[in-house]
Amino acid sequence: MLSASHRLLQLLSVLSTRPEWTGAELAARLDVHERTVRRDVVKLRELGYGVEAVTGPLGGYRLGAGSQMPPLNLDDDEALATAVALRRLAWEHPDGEGQSALTALLKLQRSLPRRAAESLGRFDSVITRAGGLPEAHGEVALPVLTALAAACRARDRIRFRYRDRRGNDGRRAVEPAGLVRTAHRWYLAAWDLDRDDWRVFRADRITDVAVTGPAGPPRREVDATALVEAAITSTPYEVYADVELHRPVDEVRALVPATIASHVPDGPHRTATRLGGPDARWIADYLVRLGVPFRVLGPAEVRELVVTRLQDLLTLQASAAADDPG
Repeated sequence: MLSASHRLLQLLSVLSTRPEWTGAELAARLDVHERTVRRDVVKLRELGYGVEAVTGPLGGYRLGAGSQMPPLNLDDDEALATAVALRRLAWEHPDGEGQSALTALLKLQRSLPRRAAESLGRFDSVITRAGGLPEAHGEVALPVLTALAAACRARDRIRFRYRDRRGNDGRRAVEPAGLVRTAHRWYLAAWDLDRDDWRVFRADRITDVAVTGPAGPPRREVDATALVEAAITSTPYEVYADVELHRPVDEVRALVPATIASHVPDGPHRTATRLGGPDARWIADYLVRLGVPFRVLGPAEVRELVVTRLQDLLTLQASAAADDPG
C-alpha cells in the first residue's frame, strides 16, 4: 500500500497534466477509492496546495493558478517509495502525466537523503525492460524490489521464499544478475545455487529476501533481458500458430511481446512468428486486432477462424453500406 506522502505526490503529478479531472478519473488513475481522493485533496489544501473544486454535472478538481507549492517532508523510506513510484509512472505513461512524473522525479532526486539516493541508484542500475509498455499486473512489494536490486548491485548471495506456478512454496538460494520489467510483470534473473544453472523468477512470487553473503567468483556474462524473454516465451501454451507477419522483425517485436511469441526475420520486410495462446479462437482474435498484414501458415483451425472473423466484418460493413441512404 502506498504511503500517504507518496500518494499525495502522485496526486499532484496527475493533477498537473491537464486542466481538470473528475474524482472518478483520479481514483481510477491512482487505483484508490474516490473517498481516498477526497481525503487527499483536503490534506493537500491543508498543506497549502491550491486544489480547487470544479462545478458541473460530474464535478472534479484542478490546480489553481499561482498555487504555492510547499515541500513535503519525507523520511528515507517514503522518499525512495515516491521516487520509485514516479519512475514507474514515467515508464508506463511516456506522454502526459509520465512527463510530469519525470520532472518531479528529477527535482526529488536532487533533494533525496543520501541513503535513499544510493538505494534509488542501485534500483536504476540493475533494471532493464523487455517487451511493450508495462500494464498493471504482477505488482511487487517495494521492499522486495529494492532488496533484489541492492543484491544485484552489490553482487550478494541471497535466499528467499518462492511460490512456483503450481502454488508450491520453497526456499531458493541464488546469485542475482538483474531485474527485468516486461509488459506484465517483474522478473529476477539469477544463478540458482541448488540447480547450478541460470533461472528466472517472478518477483511478485518472492518474499522474505535475506542476504547470506557475497556472491562467488564471476560466472559467464549473461543478458538478463534475453534470459527472461527466453524463459517466458518457452512457457507452454495450449495452442500455437505459425504466422507470417508482413512487417520487419523490430516492428513485430514491439507489437507482439515475447511473453506470447517468438520471432525470426524472414527477409527485410517480413517476420516468421510462432504465437501461443489458450485456444485457437484467442489467437485468431489477437491476429485480427493487430492491424498489420499477415498469413496464417498453420494450424488450419486458426486460419479458418481468422477467415470467419474477417468475413463477419465484411458482412457488417456491407450491411451498413446498404442501410446508408446517402
